[in-house]
Amino acid sequence: MLWFCEYTWYPGTSAEEVRQRVIQQHHAGTNRQDQIRGWYDLVGGGAGFLIVESDDPAQLNLMLTPYMDLMGFDVRAITENDYDTTIARLQDGA
Repeated sequence: MLWFCEYTWYPGTSAEEVRQRVIQQHHAGTNRQDQIRGWYDLVGGGAGFLIVESDDPAQLNLMLTPYMDLMGFDVRAITENDYDTTIARLQDGA
């Protein structure tokens, strides 16, 4: 299952705090880099999103929890669509 994990830094959170936490969690092995399919920052900083592949929502929560004092998350399950397959399905009325 794919998860869209949008994050926004809390007011007063610094880039240095985020940098340190990411490195700390990387060394602790909790970032689950094998499950991160994409990591994107929004232009201007302080926000972005991850695309994470996980069949266990509890495991995803464990991955995000160490960051929750620095940023808030909006997490949603998502599906991936192949363009041509989706167009064909829509044209068939399905």
